[in-house]
Amino acid sequence: MLWDNIDLLIAGLATGATYALVATGFTLLWQTSATVNFAQGDFVTLPAFAIIGLHAAGLPLPLALLGGLVIALIVLGAMFKLLLVDPMLSHGLLPLGIAAIALGVALQEGTKAVFGAEAFPFPSVAGGFDLGPLFVNWQDVLVLGAALIAVAALQMFLARTRTGRCMQATAQNPTVALILGIPVKRMVMLTFLLNASLVTLAAVLISPAILVKFDNGGSIGLSAFCAAIIGGFNQVRGAIAGGLLLGVLENFAATYGPDQYRAAVPMLLLIGFVLFRPQGLLGRATERAV
Repeated sequence: MLWDNIDLLIAGLATGATYALVATGFTLLWQTSATVNFAQGDFVTLPAFAIIGLHAAGLPLPLALLGGLVIALIVLGAMFKLLLVDPMLSHGLLPLGIAAIALGVALQEGTKAVFGAEAFPFPSVAGGFDLGPLFVNWQDVLVLGAALIAVAALQMFLARTRTGRCMQATAQNPTVALILGIPVKRMVMLTFLLNASLVTLAAVLISPAILVKFDNGGSIGLSAFCAAIIGGFNQVRGAIAGGLLLGVLENFAATYGPDQYRAAVPMLLLIGFVLFRPQGLLGRATERAV
């Protein structure tokens, strides 16, 4: 029983690590441009379908992965910011949120029209290894390792490079950052490109476990959004903690209870944190003068 629980823990951490990547994108966009991207989950499915389509067209897998990243950077990074966020942001968060939801629906229906409603397999690392009485799946190791390395690299980039510090300054106070000579528009665009890179990596890591289907984005986006709030929406490290916690709890709930309990875990946690700790696990409480 103990080893089974450890196996569940490893698989849950692997799932939670992908949630953390998507949740980190939520947090970065909110910090730099006050954008809540409700299409974030559907952003994960587009690179996955792009990679499958390029690979099926005859490209080797490494080139297909690179092509999927390029498509994500152009469509989900630059075009998303320039064609949707910039025109809608001046009208307020509600119109922007509605536009993002509409974009998510459009992405779902577009991929369904091109690829159909069936689920597609995604290349994965098969097999595993024995660690004493414990069998460890190579795919879980790859997902967990790649996600943690990506998050650690992002944290180092934000904390130890001039560009990263400029991005943080832009997130904290764009007006002061502009006065200090920081190219605020460039930093915001870089954030959108980073988000596109994160969702592409999440697509590559999570797709082998769930197959690729046009409507996968709804559940992924909901879990990642809940993870961002649970961890603290104004902290990248909070998004990471929230994602890992949610992935582990989902796995244990699905194993020791009815399968539908897994879908309820994100919402139950979200309600609990909103009621009793609205700033999240690692977030900062904010005050507003009235």
